[in-house]
Amino acid sequence: MKKHITIALAGQPNVGKSSIINKISGSNLKVGNFTGVTIEKAYATFEHQNYSITIIDLPGTYSLNQYTQEEKITQDFLLNENYDVILNVLDSTNLERNLALTAQILELDRKTIVALNMNDEAQKEGIQIDEKQLSNILGVPCVKVTSSNSSDMQKLLEMIIRLYEKPFCPSKRTYSECIEEEIKTLSDHLIAKQYPCVNTLIKEGQIINYRKLSISLLQQNEEIYQILSSKPCWVELAPMLTQSISRICKVLEEERVSNIFNLEHYAYAKGASLEVQNQKPRPIDKTQKIDSILLNKYLGIPIFLFLMWLLFQATFTLGAIPKEGIEECFAFFGELAKEYIPSPALSSLIADGIIGGVGAVVSFLPDILILFLGIVILEGSGYMARIAFLLDGFFHRFGLHGKSFIPLVTGFGCSVPAFMSTRMLKNRGDKMLTLFIINFMSCGARLPVYVLFIGAFFPQKHSGNILFGIYILGALVGLVMAKILKLTAFRGIDEPFVMEMPKYRFPSAKLIAYSVWNKAKMYLKKAGTFILGASMLIWFSTQYPKHPQIEARYESEVQTLEQKGAKAEEIEELEHQKEALLLEKSYLGYIGEGIAPLFAPFDFDWKLSVSLISGLAAKETMISTMGVLYSLGEDLDESSQDLKSTLAQNISIPTAIAFILFVMFYNPCLAATIVFGKEAGGRKYVFYLFLLTSLTAYVFALIGYNLTKLFF
Repeated sequence: MKKHITIALAGQPNVGKSSIINKISGSNLKVGNFTGVTIEKAYATFEHQNYSITIIDLPGTYSLNQYTQEEKITQDFLLNENYDVILNVLDSTNLERNLALTAQILELDRKTIVALNMNDEAQKEGIQIDEKQLSNILGVPCVKVTSSNSSDMQKLLEMIIRLYEKPFCPSKRTYSECIEEEIKTLSDHLIAKQYPCVNTLIKEGQIINYRKLSISLLQQNEEIYQILSSKPCWVELAPMLTQSISRICKVLEEERVSNIFNLEHYAYAKGASLEVQNQKPRPIDKTQKIDSILLNKYLGIPIFLFLMWLLFQATFTLGAIPKEGIEECFAFFGELAKEYIPSPALSSLIADGIIGGVGAVVSFLPDILILFLGIVILEGSGYMARIAFLLDGFFHRFGLHGKSFIPLVTGFGCSVPAFMSTRMLKNRGDKMLTLFIINFMSCGARLPVYVLFIGAFFPQKHSGNILFGIYILGALVGLVMAKILKLTAFRGIDEPFVMEMPKYRFPSAKLIAYSVWNKAKMYLKKAGTFILGASMLIWFSTQYPKHPQIEARYESEVQTLEQKGAKAEEIEELEHQKEALLLEKSYLGYIGEGIAPLFAPFDFDWKLSVSLISGLAAKETMISTMGVLYSLGEDLDESSQDLKSTLAQNISIPTAIAFILFVMFYNPCLAATIVFGKEAGGRKYVFYLFLLTSLTAYVFALIGYNLTKLFF
């Protein structure tokens, strides 16, 4: 029977944890959420020799102080969950900063191994680390690795297994002299007294020894205090503990014990790094050279805008190549369904409802993947963090924080992770303001709508520029709204901007592929489940209730025309009139006509109005809705009009502009709205978001419609 090893993977942000878990597990990654929260966790289960191994990637965090939700989750997991080994990953090029977290992990008294990652980069920078000496200082195994090196990963895996097989040995975590004296005083007292309640704690494994208990008491550990404060021994321990803490505070000239131990972590990290690290003098590295251009106060922002323009051009141009083939493929299957399924109702459901609706959404998958690919590369390379730094001053003019840039750019991909990533903002006001502005960054789900309408109403050569303009306009409107909200709803003191600048590195091909593949799976899963159901519901609501009188009347008119020898075009026109009237008399037609007055100022027909309502559930369903509504009643062969040309025939350019503007600004999808409510802290904020986005969308659509009418 195979033994099972559970590894808790811990480390600061940008230390390469994702690369290690990818390489060491053979990319058997799964993604889920930690219980009760929306923070994502990655975990992998695989077999090695006679072991079944599970690695759980904990959120990247700089400390275990419970300051952020990530810190709280990581600390709670390391303290309370069942696992066998902590794999603490460090960035070898930033040893001192990373060892501050290691100092706290060592206090947990669990089997721990330290992986000094990015060893190849450290060598290039002339950094030499004596891992054997570091192991002697920390009292835990240390190994230098490079996450892309397979042999290093195998070596790391073997060390983990050896550590698992060995009995636990406490680390060599030490403190300042005055703290060590008080630890010894308390330990000696506990050993001499042999309190039954203390011995029970040690026997049950809650505390491994008297030294650990003494440290926990000096750190004012709430759990230990709660257990012992109701015991008889507390009468003796409490005054003694008060005196010890008082002496420490007096010697170190600090009022709060928590501050003392936080400083101890950094002092320990600094001392250890000085002992084991040597760095040769070196010339300006490539990161500094690149930063001198990309962070230039004159060139930085234009370069960023150019790169984003390039990404949108690629999204539209390259995405159009496979799109046509996907559309033809779905049209072919639709024809097969109509040809071989004898039941007209069933064939219409499959061809027009399922294949037509889902196919319209899937055809935009290439555009989505190209956009996500670009964002993943920009983030993984370390460039996005620099843009956040570069834009901090500009953002502050609008009331936003420099760190707000990361959630806002994430919003170009999907609003759900964008809302979640606002947790990096410690100030409540900054977080709330960013949450409300994210919706103005057009998410990937809106992209198919833009591509559809741009392709229908504008020349191909201008498509990329128009798409770029849409995204920039949304961002500018978002900044203006941020300023308005900052001056009204979210007034307060700004949090200072502090952010790590990772070194430039090209993300591994596996990490890129994994990220993009996950986005593709999510998109296709939505197309195959939620959007499939929505397409079938829309088809049903367009087909029922049946009106045999109308059908009989039109059939009679068609027969009359045929007897008179009328042209095929006249008969086809009559058929289209029948289909249009049946649509208007359907359930969906009644709904559309009911809400049409709301959108009358933009000259939306009821089909566009219904599409907007369906977009509240998921923006992709707008395409499937229009695909069903505008395609019903047509013979879908190579000579038929596609959705673009149908829209171009039925909708004016001012109406199309108004529709695009409305889609740009109105409420995010249902899933994003739910996450927004959780992050903001209540349903009332969901109502405020709906009100803000709907009013903004309506005003801009009205302005866009009337301005365009002056020219068209």
